[in-house]
Amino acid sequence: MVRKHHPHAAQSAPPAESGPETDAAAAAAAAEAASASEAPAEPAALIEPAPEALRRLEEEAAEWRDRCLRAAADLENFKKRALRERTDAAQRAQGEIIARVLDVVDDLARVAGLDPAQTSAQALHEGMGLVEKKLLKALEGAGVERVDPAGQPFDPNLHEAVMTMPAPSPEADHTVSSVFQPGYRLNGTLLRAARVAVYTWTEPAAPEAAQ
Repeated sequence: MVRKHHPHAAQSAPPAESGPETDAAAAAAAAEAASASEAPAEPAALIEPAPEALRRLEEEAAEWRDRCLRAAADLENFKKRALRERTDAAQRAQGEIIARVLDVVDDLARVAGLDPAQTSAQALHEGMGLVEKKLLKALEGAGVERVDPAGQPFDPNLHEAVMTMPAPSPEADHTVSSVFQPGYRLNGTLLRAARVAVYTWTEPAAPEAAQ
């Protein structure tokens, strides 16, 4: 039996087209592959040798130690300077107070030097009163305040009761009747409490009923 040949039953694949564009694309791909293969590798991370690292750390430690020593010395100098300034300020303040009191001491010396035969008791009394006022004024200039609470309500924070007295009325209960020794405050701080007598009110006894 003879097989019939059909001219269109099987056809071979068309040959690959070639031309200038195809050749240029192939050449570009080859060049890219070659450049990628020839690219230099990334350098590895640098590692500091152990001796150099140790020397660097020692130098840094020495530098920080020097800084700490300098800071400690500066702090110590600051403390000494602050203490010296406080001491100088306190001495100046004391000197100012003493300078004011010295004037009063001179006045007392003048009074003490008066001739009793030529000085009356009244003149001596007036002179001592002037000296007292001058002294109190000098103390007030230094921040000293006199506490003289006669007739005021009794305050245990400022007064020291040394005795009590019967109050003439209920309104006078727990008030200062008299001052034995005045107190003093320095810039609001109590130096000495005033020693006082205090009124105390007692209800009178009811009269007994007539039997």
